[in-house]
Amino acid sequence: MKLLKNAKYDLVSVSSMGVRITPFDRQPVHTSNLFKMQATSAETNVLNISASLGKSTLALTKFVEGSPVAAFIKAELRKRNINYAGKELPQEGPWGYRHQFNIADSGFGLRGPAVCNDRAGEVGREIRAEDFDLEQIFKKDKCRILHLSGLIAALSPESTRACLEIAEYAKTCGTVISFDLNYRASFWKGRESRLRKDFQTIASLADILVGNEEDFQLALGIKGPEAGGKGLEGKTESFKEMIEEVRKAYPGAGIFATTLREVLHAGEHLWGALLWEEDGWILEEPRPIQVYDRIGGGDGFVGGLLYGVLEGWRPEKQLQFAWAGGALAASVAEDYATPVSEEQLFNIYKGNARVKR
Repeated sequence: MKLLKNAKYDLVSVSSMGVRITPFDRQPVHTSNLFKMQATSAETNVLNISASLGKSTLALTKFVEGSPVAAFIKAELRKRNINYAGKELPQEGPWGYRHQFNIADSGFGLRGPAVCNDRAGEVGREIRAEDFDLEQIFKKDKCRILHLSGLIAALSPESTRACLEIAEYAKTCGTVISFDLNYRASFWKGRESRLRKDFQTIASLADILVGNEEDFQLALGIKGPEAGGKGLEGKTESFKEMIEEVRKAYPGAGIFATTLREVLHAGEHLWGALLWEEDGWILEEPRPIQVYDRIGGGDGFVGGLLYGVLEGWRPEKQLQFAWAGGALAASVAEDYATPVSEEQLFNIYKGNARVKR
């Protein structure tokens, strides 16, 4: 995969920023009165690994003018080494625009995690391609990879159109396009036909496609196998069969990837991954990982994969780093992974949890 050289930005993403609030000590939301707040979005979660390890990243987003929540989000992005660009819209009173609230608990034992998305009036629904100087970002400054997720791409008709237009422009400038399908039924309700066409267009531009079997079937209309067997082994073979069909439909993509997860209980999962590149399939066999908070594990996986692509690593190493990125995200209270070094993630991959002094 050929990446641009001498680019100002290694990784750019379109995103709708919000805040995530979680109870202390893994307690349920409905019985808690102490919460932690963090700035969040699926797309900046992906940026975070590259930003933490010194890459130049940029979030294209939108803010509420004069909002203390917007100020909090900007400060958090600066702390995380993520640059941002975005216009500001006036709140327009108490019933106007705001940033999304993601309210979640981590679960414990056989009590599974619960997530409530409160996105009414979300300012990110108003993102438009003309909000940004695309010529400056992609043609003059240059960007090596543009990452899009199915969340921002399906958030609203405006954000869908923005993702399409930005991806089309970036592609003409030689930018590699990454697309995590991230199908969400609640986002698609009543818009299935239109969104499928738009997602198919974005996928046709993509060099990297990420998603599970359901994502490819529901978002792109790819017919899956009748039955893939039971357990992770069956899911693996079923996914491989389906990707053979995806490759025929989207021959421009050179990387296809998915995570493999089986939940034993809230605190322990079997975690694996599957990757196809030109030389064929690479499998990371699922193995147990301890889980503090599972939300963001998939974003950590994609973030690790894209970092490996930026570094020009061989596919096996890319997948190892991606696997470890997801495992790191699952081990912390935030929904994003913040590695201190490449060594830390490779130690996670190797299962080396010895103290480092």
